[in-house]
Amino acid sequence: MTEYIPAAVDLVHRRCVPCEGGTTPHSEGAIHAALEQLDGWEYVEGEIVRVFDFRNYYETMAFVNAVAWISHSEDHHPEMEVGYKTCKVRYQTHAINGISDNDFICAAKLNELRRM
Repeated sequence: MTEYIPAAVDLVHRRCVPCEGGTTPHSEGAIHAALEQLDGWEYVEGEIVRVFDFRNYYETMAFVNAVAWISHSEDHHPEMEVGYKTCKVRYQTHAINGISDNDFICAAKLNELRRM
């Protein structure tokens, strides 16, 4: 049976749900299929990763603060590496030691945020 991966536009309107130990992580095939819909994201060492580029430090920090707000409202938090004009964001659902719908939902929301 093929795993269902919703379209990126649908992901933006979904909310994260708590993942428990019984939740099955997505397969690598499903992860790569989903990432085809999420511009700029890659699957690297068990995480989905994107580097966002900005014109200056102020824009970078504004993005970081917006990511913090989204993360708090979704109760799903990425690892972030912040530089002067870049922010590297990494998602993995630690409770299941893999990639869940929540990772794709948040990635889609960050892509939408970046379009603003």
